[in-house]
Amino acid sequence: MQSFERNATHELNECLAHFPAVVLTGPRQCGKTTLAQKIAESLKKPTLYLDLESATDRRKLTDPNAFLDPLSDNLVILDEVQRVPDLFPQLRGIIDRRRTPGRFLLLGSASPLLLRQSGESLAGRIAHVELTPFRISEVGAKRLSQLWLRGGFPDSLLAPSTKVSCRWREEFIRTFLERDIPQLGFRVPAEALHRLWQMLAHHHGQLLNRSQLGQSLGVTPATIGHHLDMLSQTYMVRSLPPLLPNLKKRLVKSPKVYLRDSGILHTLLGLETESDLRGHPVFGASWEGFALEQILDQYPGWTASHYRTSTGVELDLILEKGRRRIAFEFKASSSPDVTRGFHQAIADLQPEHTYIVAPVEQSYPIGNNMTIRPPWCE
Repeated sequence: MQSFERNATHELNECLAHFPAVVLTGPRQCGKTTLAQKIAESLKKPTLYLDLESATDRRKLTDPNAFLDPLSDNLVILDEVQRVPDLFPQLRGIIDRRRTPGRFLLLGSASPLLLRQSGESLAGRIAHVELTPFRISEVGAKRLSQLWLRGGFPDSLLAPSTKVSCRWREEFIRTFLERDIPQLGFRVPAEALHRLWQMLAHHHGQLLNRSQLGQSLGVTPATIGHHLDMLSQTYMVRSLPPLLPNLKKRLVKSPKVYLRDSGILHTLLGLETESDLRGHPVFGASWEGFALEQILDQYPGWTASHYRTSTGVELDLILEKGRRRIAFEFKASSSPDVTRGFHQAIADLQPEHTYIVAPVEQSYPIGNNMTIRPPWCE
């Protein structure tokens, strides 16, 4: 399988050079173990790898102090660390007895939120790094169409055929529902969560209406919220909050919901080929969600939201950092046009720059502080 340099590599190396423990989180099968092994090979120190999904490796940590204390000069990689939440308090003592950087690299398929709940005792001793599925900045612009259609999970993107890619995603969804969710401690029937996931696929990029979803699925809005939190914490769904600036306008206060991986979205909708996608009503929303993930990866540390008024004036994405504000609109056409509402939103928010992200090969200006650009950095 072809190898690509991951965007997280530099950040991970930097954190290992300064923190005793680093946790690398992300969805299952996004390449965490592969990246950890490459990092280990590049370091000039002995390495020990334990897979905590393996009963044999978990037994080695029956007495963590006795097993790990003698390995103070090693990089110890603990994969699927969320399987042993009781380990975190033990690691605190082990680290404090010899507080040197780069002792532990912890890999987890649960979100940083879940890991922080277990790892509060490691405050000040641990750094968090997130690994996503492949982004266009990692695999190159020539793979744009393939990345959009298949999504960024390595085994899906790099599969030898469309059929194999589709089959891999089908198996990923099944395993996620039937094995991963129960292992993470969530008690939700697989079929119920699958129905919600499919419904979210049909509402991809739309405003969240918990009451409507609950009525369709025969559950309460609170249950919908609980299940959405679960899908968000496991990196399957992104909830984009509304921007609520101090403007004298009636604003929509609901988040927009996206499936984070376009390939999973397409599989849940039964879309196998580019022709299937282009002929489906989700085509524009699919590009919006796909391009949004690429952009967010390019602006770490910025606060993301969407903007919509009660009269329908909207912008797909607002990024803010300090006093800076940048706006984005996503268009699936290579010759995008914009509406009057778009210009009204720009007048309302007055961002320093506005980008229209489209499947174009290079950026070009279309007005004052306004640019049409591709989803990758040029």
